Amino acid sequence: MAGTGHVGVVEDEENVYTGTRVRPFASTPRVEQRRVEEEKKQNPTTLKMTFSLKELFSLEVWRASLAELLGTAVLVFVMDTIVISSYETETKTPHLIMSFLIAVTITILLLATFPISGGHINPVISLAAALTGIISLPRAAVYILAQCVGGVLGALALQAVVNSEIEQTFSLGGCTLTIVVPSANGPVVIGLKTRQALWLEIFCTFVFLFASIWIAFDKRQAKNLGRVMVCSVIGIVVGLIVFISTTVTATKGYAGVGMNPARCLGPALIRGGHLWSGHWVFWAGPAIACVAFALYTKVIPSQLLHN
Repeated sequence: MAGTGHVGVVEDEENVYTGTRVRPFASTPRVEQRRVEEEKKQNPTTLKMTFSLKELFSLEVWRASLAELLGTAVLVFVMDTIVISSYETETKTPHLIMSFLIAVTITILLLATFPISGGHINPVISLAAALTGIISLPRAAVYILAQCVGGVLGALALQAVVNSEIEQTFSLGGCTLTIVVPSANGPVVIGLKTRQALWLEIFCTFVFLFASIWIAFDKRQAKNLGRVMVCSVIGIVVGLIVFISTTVTATKGYAGVGMNPARCLGPALIRGGHLWSGHWVFWAGPAIACVAFALYTKVIPSQLLHN
């Protein structure tokens, strides 16, 4: 915001996740109040709008969902490849390398999909956007469906290019709580307890939303930082959380926090087997975190909100 005296002029602002713009306005109290009233008329945050089925039959929404489908497919293919490669190369710091590459991948894909769909490529973001009033629930449902299909296609593409030994050894790079390994006394199950994994999903997903996605939802911060910086922050936060979740637990068999149910769904459907063991955790944890995040935004005083 640039100001002269007591009157400032705000340039067009753009919400990173919705692409909505706000017209320039003089920041006097009267004009500010008029602007808020006009925005309420143009973008009513009523239950009717939230649950409106209009967007469910909107061709524009379904076209935008294609970007979500393709973006999630590429995300699953690349991220699962990174997971496999990080351990297959037997480097001394697989967690660090994996986290860095994931951060770069997330940033690039967000920048690629944002102009079309808003760049969600994750059911967590779509659900959080719906619960906080950024998008309608029908649009979120369409996006999540596209993301899940994209996750399956990405896993299929990965299965087509890796040999069966790598697929079996690394579970197609999917989300695992436990794995079965041979021992002197026969096969044994190693990994993380379901309760611990659930709490990790809840905590890490909430931190993900609080520390990065909220910046994208906030027009003021998104305007000041710029699209590239916002997407970079999101990528960095994801990378840090992946690094923390895989190093703090230090448990073989646990693939780390998911934070993206669509990414976990793809390999589970294609590979099956132990990937279904505790798979519900990768859905329940993020869903609980989204609800907690939405409640948090409701507690914040309205004058501090800028979304």
